[in-house]
This record gives sequence, structure tokens and C-alpha cells, in this order.
Amino acid sequence: MKGKNMKQYIVDAFTDEIFHGNPAAVCVLEKWLPEKLMMSIAKENNLSETAFVVKEDGKYHLRWFTPGGEIDLCGHATLACAFILFRFYIQGEVQVIFRTLSGDLTVCKNGALLEMEFPAYKLKKIPVTQEMVDAIGAVPNEAYIGRDLLCIFDEEDLVKSLSPNMNKLLALDGLLLHVTAPGKDTDSVSRSFAPKLKIAEDPVCGSGHCHIVPYWSRRLSKQNIVAYQASQRGGTLFCRISGDKVFLAGKAALFSECEIYI
Repeated sequence: MKGKNMKQYIVDAFTDEIFHGNPAAVCVLEKWLPEKLMMSIAKENNLSETAFVVKEDGKYHLRWFTPGGEIDLCGHATLACAFILFRFYIQGEVQVIFRTLSGDLTVCKNGALLEMEFPAYKLKKIPVTQEMVDAIGAVPNEAYIGRDLLCIFDEEDLVKSLSPNMNKLLALDGLLLHVTAPGKDTDSVSRSFAPKLKIAEDPVCGSGHCHIVPYWSRRLSKQNIVAYQASQRGGTLFCRISGDKVFLAGKAALFSECEIYI
């Protein structure tokens, strides 16, 4: 790609209007860029995720980069990437398969929604520690570990009001911290924090709901979960669980398209 301008899109995921949901950058490439360059682009964008995708052997190879490095699973940037492919590159198609560090991920059109099939994280219950309390600024009822740390609270308003200590979060187990409670108008509300990835708060975290949905599905004894991410931008996920798979569905809105000069 050296010597060429590269097209990049900015998509707000898990919303149908711009300035809401979770913004992700999407770069559709003819061939891979050097990893150092992709990392520089992610840092320059300074969004929670920049997605890079290359078509290989009939599938799209997808990689996600945060300003802090490459990550193994990201929901909102996958949704954003599928939205761009369906709109500009594979019009008329109803399914796209991504090859990723977490295996093959399928995104399908489901009416007005795009539905992603993701692996569910296995949750192990762990003790609530004083370190968790000090970092979060409140006492969780329960705590679980998967890839990330999941902490359970009773009240939606408490989850919305939390202001964790980012430096202290760095010392906790798990890649991200998710805090969640029953919702007043939805099955769950949550927030996601990722200082280890140089992201204070992820506005709407798809991979986080691969922890959150299995928990609420078990607790509420239901397979379909409507989840609201209570960040400042906010976003709604329509979720269901089947076996060891979590299906996350949402909408997306195109904010911008531009050329990167590299």
C-alpha cells in the first residue's frame, strides 16, 4: 500500500444515529500493512478500536488495534466492519465471515440489525477483594473472571454514577473491567473500562457482552437479553445465547470516510 492513499471509514456502532454508540475506524486493505504502521494509525485515530480487514481465500481476515496494542476480540469494530463491507464492497450479500484471532466470526443481516456470532467467555466466580472495592469505588455483590473482570451490582443508578480509579484498575485481574446491574428498561445495564488498553471507558463493548450476556442469561433464566451500555454516548445491544455462543445484534451509522496518506 506504500505510495497509495488508503480509505478509512468511521462508524458509530450499536446505534442508528451518529454521535452515539461506539465509534470505530475501519480500513479495508488490498494487502496487509506493516504491523508498526497499523499500530501508528490506531494511535493517530485515538479511538477505542481501529479495524483492518483484507480479503483472503473467500473470507475477510480481520484484526483489531487499540491505541495500546492488538486485541483478540472486539464486537463494535466487527459490527462496524461488516456494516462497511455490506454497504460498499459486498452489496446484496447477507453474510460475511471474518477470520480473527478468536476464530471465524460470522455477521448476518437480520432485518434492520446486523447480528454477530461470538464465543461466550466462561466465567469463574472469584472473591470480591478490597483492591476491587478501592479501584471501583463501590462494593460489588459478586465478581467473575473470564478474559475480563466482571463485577455485579444491584442498582442501575450506582453503575451509572461510578468513577473508578484508572491507576488502581491497572492492578486488577482481567484485561477490561465490566460493571453491570439489572436495568430499569432493559435486562441489564453496564459500563466497561480499559485503562490497560489506554482507553478509560469503552462506550459500547461487544466483547464485554460475551461476559455480561452469559451472566444475565443464567441469572434471569432467559436466552434473549436486551442490554444497555450506560456510557456517556450510550448504546443498545440485542443479544441471545445459544450453547457456547453469544449473538450480538445492533445497528450502525456512518460518520465519515476519508483518505489516509501513507
